[in-house]
Amino acid sequence: MTDTEFDLIVIGAGAVAENVADRAVQGGLTAVLIESELVGGECSYWACMPSKALLRSGIALRAAQNVGGTKEAVTGELDVAATLARRDSFTSNWDDQGQVDWVESAGIALVRGHGRITGVRTVSVEHGDGSHTQLTARHAVVVATGSDPVLPDIPGIADVQPWTPREATSAKIIPASLAIVGGGVVAVEMATAYASFGSDVTIIARSGLLTTQEDFAGELVGESLRALGVTITTGVSPTSASRDDAGVTLELSDGSSVLAAEVLVAAGRQPRTTDIGLDTVGIAVGDWLDVDDTLLVRADTNHKHGWLYATGDVNHRALLTHQGKYQARAAGDVIAARAQSKAVHDGAWGAHAATADHAAVPQVTFSDPEVASVGLTSDAARKAGYDIRVVDYELGSVAGASLQADGYKGRARMVVDEKRKVIVGLTFVGQDVSEMIHAATIAVVGEVPIDRLWHAVPAYPTMNEIWLRLLETYGRP
Repeated sequence: MTDTEFDLIVIGAGAVAENVADRAVQGGLTAVLIESELVGGECSYWACMPSKALLRSGIALRAAQNVGGTKEAVTGELDVAATLARRDSFTSNWDDQGQVDWVESAGIALVRGHGRITGVRTVSVEHGDGSHTQLTARHAVVVATGSDPVLPDIPGIADVQPWTPREATSAKIIPASLAIVGGGVVAVEMATAYASFGSDVTIIARSGLLTTQEDFAGELVGESLRALGVTITTGVSPTSASRDDAGVTLELSDGSSVLAAEVLVAAGRQPRTTDIGLDTVGIAVGDWLDVDDTLLVRADTNHKHGWLYATGDVNHRALLTHQGKYQARAAGDVIAARAQSKAVHDGAWGAHAATADHAAVPQVTFSDPEVASVGLTSDAARKAGYDIRVVDYELGSVAGASLQADGYKGRARMVVDEKRKVIVGLTFVGQDVSEMIHAATIAVVGEVPIDRLWHAVPAYPTMNEIWLRLLETYGRP
């Protein structure tokens, strides 16, 4: 490359980084992405897209088997090879040329290599051959390096070469058995997928399943996993790991053990901030980056970081691709505005503020049943000091849900701030509820009063009739 000076330098080229650069370029700036792996990042190749492709086939088969008329027509078993091939198509066989082409078409420069901050608005890129390119930003540097899986402190765990989510989503061969350490989203999604493929799956989740969600979410997902043949062990932790010809043995704290062909560690994430030069500008290496609502890294008393931003997982606000993209749009726009001395709208819900990160984050666990939620759980709302009322309703009692599947089982919970009479949280658990969550997100973000929601009439017979049933259970304000 010939240019070494840009308005904006972005370290990383995943989905979040691409969005930051794109918004800045649309705002009239020049931008460059620095990437040492595949352009498109974790979501495109090892997380969101491949994981959902792995899950969809088994879930669709079971959905068909739960409807009279189609269950009689479905006589075969899941084609695992075809499912893996479909997964490969969504990752473009781990070839990022399509993403590279998009970056070029968007007017964004790309430098391959490992980027390290070397000073104020300067970044050095180390290329695969050991050479270096020095880049300078006129206005801003954005860290969008994402996160890595945490390897828990279990004696021997590193020696058994455990799977991380990357190996689980990119596997070419399905193991006969799989032990999963963890009980969060990755754990239950991969348990669902691999049980669908015929693996003998064991989950070891000390605190239970989906503990950051409403209690009934973990309960309903656990029931479904057990019906798929998954063994769920709670209240215990692995104390050691070893591998031999028979597979990986995990010794547990209650004296029992689990033997599996492979073990997947899904026990949390840590920031990719250990080797990007943060110490050169007075920031602790290895920590999450603390940012304000415009995604500007907060300065300490000895340093001023009016040029350094952090978007996506690395700031630990909401480790979700869609939320990272939301941050990216705000960051790219505000960087362009500040660079051109334009008005900055950084107040709550302003164009340059990622306000939704605090209490209006939508998320979906693509288990079977799905878990879709937005805003605060009832427990989180109480801890935040809200005077709340909790309204529950069985989704299977809604006509639209009963048409979706014979014996439909699911639940909805609405959390209402009684002082303002607005919804601060909503959770759905059930088949296909992911497609219902955006209406709830609008209600939470828009702070739509309960009395106005009575005029949002759900079409009949659809699953969205749940809104009417929740409001009827709540009663007129």
